[in-house]
Amino acid sequence: MKLAIMQPYFLPYLGYFQLIGCVDEFIVYDNIKYVKSGWINRNRLCRGGEAAVFSLPLKAASDSLDVRERELAPSFEREKLLNQFRGAYHRAPQFPQVFALLERIVGFGDNNLFGYLEHSIRGVCGFLGIGTPIRVSSGIGIDHSLKGEDKVMDLCRAAGASTYVNAIGGVDLYSKDEFRRRGVELKFIRMKPLEYPQFGTPFVPALSIVDVLMFNSPETVRRLVSDHYELI
Repeated sequence: MKLAIMQPYFLPYLGYFQLIGCVDEFIVYDNIKYVKSGWINRNRLCRGGEAAVFSLPLKAASDSLDVRERELAPSFEREKLLNQFRGAYHRAPQFPQVFALLERIVGFGDNNLFGYLEHSIRGVCGFLGIGTPIRVSSGIGIDHSLKGEDKVMDLCRAAGASTYVNAIGGVDLYSKDEFRRRGVELKFIRMKPLEYPQFGTPFVPALSIVDVLMFNSPETVRRLVSDHYELI
């Protein structure tokens, strides 16, 4: 059984959904520290031929809290965020159906950060027909005080995984020999180079899944999810 484990992100890049799609079970961390300088509650879209950041504002809180303990700011204006997507993509070929998806995602009423992010991930998976079961880390019976590779190993054990697939960015974090010693094969997923027409301007790479969806048919994106990567 192939397993992947990742922290949640808001409307992440295509590779995140390739990772979900290539495994038999996906675990999303909720009991993991919120990283202020990371991409948990922000991403990038294409506006005027350039990358621009969009984000979820958060209620002020301690930097030591887990993702599941953080809340969206009371000042968060969902319609304002939708207007950012509308302004950037209203001329995109797939705008009507993708914007309808964004209305369901952005308009979700849960102010808990993890609940909001989990809903968005499941929403995109549903739109793309990705049927991989998604579990939440805190609901799995392991020693949650473990860190790093040890925690991953315990989650693999609890899930009965024979193969663990990680994003390519973690290639220097984990040892294939150590995983093998514990009876788990370690693989990394790497997205193949991707470029598609945007608005007739030079291609802007490394954007949110929203950009991919706006310029490619659902069928094309499903193919990109299912086979536009390699496992190494």
